[in-house]
Amino acid sequence: MNNTPEKIAVLGADPATREKLLSALRSAGYEASVFAGAEELLTAVHQSGADVILIDAATLDHDAHSILATIRGSAATAGVRVILLAAARAASQSEERAEALDLGADDAISQPWDQAELLARIRSQLRALHREKDLADKLRVAEEGQHMAHTAFEALAVTEKMTNDAFSLDRRLKIGFAAVFAVVAVMAGFYFLFAHSAQKETKQANKIIAGLEGGILRQERLIAEARRLRAEQGSETAVAPAPEELQKHAADLKSKMANASSDEMTDLVKELADTNARLKRVEQERGSAQSLIPTDVQSVCLLHVSVAFRNTQAGQRLRYAGLNPQGEPIEDSTGNPIVTLDGRGPEVKMDVFGTGFLAGPGGRVITNRHVAEPWWKSDDLSSLTTEGVQAEISSIHAYFPGDPRAFTAEIQDISKDTDLATMAVNLQDLKRPLLSIDSAKEAAQPGQPIVLMGYATGLAALLARTDEDTAQQILTQGGSDISQVLDSLARRNLIRPLITQGHIGDVLSDKIVFDAQTTSGGSGGPLINQQGKVVGVTFAVLKGFGGSNFGIPIRFSQPLLTRQ
Repeated sequence: MNNTPEKIAVLGADPATREKLLSALRSAGYEASVFAGAEELLTAVHQSGADVILIDAATLDHDAHSILATIRGSAATAGVRVILLAAARAASQSEERAEALDLGADDAISQPWDQAELLARIRSQLRALHREKDLADKLRVAEEGQHMAHTAFEALAVTEKMTNDAFSLDRRLKIGFAAVFAVVAVMAGFYFLFAHSAQKETKQANKIIAGLEGGILRQERLIAEARRLRAEQGSETAVAPAPEELQKHAADLKSKMANASSDEMTDLVKELADTNARLKRVEQERGSAQSLIPTDVQSVCLLHVSVAFRNTQAGQRLRYAGLNPQGEPIEDSTGNPIVTLDGRGPEVKMDVFGTGFLAGPGGRVITNRHVAEPWWKSDDLSSLTTEGVQAEISSIHAYFPGDPRAFTAEIQDISKDTDLATMAVNLQDLKRPLLSIDSAKEAAQPGQPIVLMGYATGLAALLARTDEDTAQQILTQGGSDISQVLDSLARRNLIRPLITQGHIGDVLSDKIVFDAQTTSGGSGGPLINQQGKVVGVTFAVLKGFGGSNFGIPIRFSQPLLTRQ
């Protein structure tokens, strides 16, 4: 499965511009390198290749055009797209751009350049490059087919001549000629079949992809979901039981006991005892949860896994044919997005949200396997394989509470026995404590109070934490890019896990049954006991919450944490 990032070579650029360029290019997922001179760049391109060359005319001064001509004249850069960053001289920017285009640049941008525009122009050049390569492949196939057809016609001509000249030959010779003709016909058939399948747009794949959670934001749907969650959270807060209610009930019982008869007194005493016991238990559990939250919550991260789709025959990633004015994919007559191999729209992606928590050195995070590999045991994604489409990881980012950055992550290890995985997160300078783990077999016991942390319902729940105007503003600024929306939420300190409390209902050999509420997105969250130790990892959540969810005993993660 080829997941190699496209290569961008930068020529020139002063240190400040260089860092800005590299940061912009690498954040967009490109492999970027900087070269001081044209000879060094051409050597590197000849050895390792490149897709786009950026030439900074501001640092190269008047040599930019001669360098551009040198680059365009080199065989090493055949097929490479070239973009010139024109010098920021107001009186000559238009002439600079025009001359650059005349000398062979594919595009030119005036400085100071805007990051969004630069990345858009790079994507535009890459799309043109992919179309050229695809056209070249199709031309090669067509030429091979033409050669095969020519061979077939020659074989037919030879067969006809030999048949006329050797009419008297025995029947076995005629059968040999027929066999030659049959072989040529089969070869030609294989060619036409291949050419047809290479250009075919799979309608069934479009239909399946339409049913997945796509990487194009549906703003109206997200706003509606956030509005619903905001209303539900307000309702739950209003009716949630609290120690104050139990204290009031106990006081009412004491008042009734002052005037109660001897027959009523027995029942009131029992009810008061039950109420006081419940009050004590609730206060203990609340105190335990409140002591855990300030420390442990900082180590529980939101995981954003972006899944792309690659055509297994052509080797290219699927793209939307284009976007409409609302920024949504163009659809066919059946309402499904039109997916192609060379469309002008963005890549088709599925965004998966899950939870992880720091549990090992070097930024090692525990989560579920179905978060790290969303296609695992997924009927929808498995069905794409039969349509010649393979799901693959495009990127993984982790967001920690209180930090505005998106930290890159990669899969480190996958459990072969349970729904567990570890990821390695590049924490840079971030300092967060590792959650304490109790891996003993008896760590989880029925009836034990637990605290659950996780990012249930994903993006919609995060938007529900702010008012509707702010949510609309975040979505509008982010456009159709979910990563930009998450970055905006992180800057506003709105990425924090939901915290629910409950009790363990049952403990089986390979799972923990508990009643703390959670839902999709909460997968991979830690189950924490009153001593502040992780005893399990959420792995199955029930839509609509039927009273029970499931976790994996944390001891099953030990092989992943100890494996190097």
